[in-house]
Amino acid sequence: RQPLGSKDYKGTAVTDIRFSSDKQADLRVVLDLSESVKPRSFLLKPIAQYDDRLVIDLFPAFTDQSIPATEPKIEQPLRDIIVAIDPGHGGDDPGAIGPGNTYEKTVVLAIAKRLADRFNAEPGFKAVLTRGGDYYVAHRARTQLARDNQADVFISIHADAWKTASASGASVFAISQRGATSETARWIAEKENRADLIGGVGSVSLDDKDDVLAGVLLDLSMTASLSASLEMGAEVVKSIAPINKLHKANVEQASFIVLKSPDIPSILVETGFISNPGEAKKLRTVAHQKRMAGAIFKGVSTYFYKTPPEGTLLAQKVSQARRVVAYKIKSGDTLSEIAQRYRVSQGALKSLNALKSDRLRVGQVLKIPERS
Repeated sequence: RQPLGSKDYKGTAVTDIRFSSDKQADLRVVLDLSESVKPRSFLLKPIAQYDDRLVIDLFPAFTDQSIPATEPKIEQPLRDIIVAIDPGHGGDDPGAIGPGNTYEKTVVLAIAKRLADRFNAEPGFKAVLTRGGDYYVAHRARTQLARDNQADVFISIHADAWKTASASGASVFAISQRGATSETARWIAEKENRADLIGGVGSVSLDDKDDVLAGVLLDLSMTASLSASLEMGAEVVKSIAPINKLHKANVEQASFIVLKSPDIPSILVETGFISNPGEAKKLRTVAHQKRMAGAIFKGVSTYFYKTPPEGTLLAQKVSQARRVVAYKIKSGDTLSEIAQRYRVSQGALKSLNALKSDRLRVGQVLKIPERS
């Protein structure tokens, strides 16, 4: 093996070049390198004063092009579930008028405000009212307000009326399939809708989509929204049943305009028949308004606790709760032994169970975090 000779390889990956040959006239060339390279070789035919040549290019193994700069991952803050609450009617539109000058617009606004208070008091939820006073808001403006606030759900509050005073009971509605189909067609037909977004958080614009693709996207969104509306409505029906008679014991479906958002699960709650003297009297009372608001809150929150949207505080809370097991204290148990058995710290057990000391009592139930 012989060195090629004194060469200056400064600024390259090459530190030295050596060669050797055997009796068969084969030549072996060795390149000593200071770093990894990606070699590429090719032959050149004789030209002018040059004989046959072997050209070897040495490229850096890692280049700026081969390793894209990794953007630092920015943790998005966990968000609240946005609940749009829509008190029906308002202003010059009183809605139904019941015995004793019971105005639907007044009753439903009171219930809606109490419902908003319940959600705002619950960590992980935030309520938005489509109207906070006695004024009228157009139907489409109500749903647009919910979309502008990236609402996860839309709840419209009403009171029913009928030509006979005997009709009674609360009802819960979701959009009908016919109403959903007609709304999809309207979104495709009306050009101003194309700039709107569907899908709520992480939404998709229809502005650059042709009619076929827009129709498919809208249909998928509307189907998911309808399914969620029916599930949520069923929870609300179950929650209202113990505190108020039901007009129908299932979620009904109709083509109410305020239920037609293709990207926001929406329900309409008829809190009772304001045309019924007994129900009108109840609807005027603060106690019943609180009970009705509490029932709607319970139904909607139950739905979200079962299916919390990704990236929300509630999703984190539910995930943490699901990683906890319950252990009932037996005679002879000590906190240190339980901590050792489940491979968690005593501090974690005391914090999770709000224990002020290590003392345990027989029959006490401890929450124990599961190890991942």
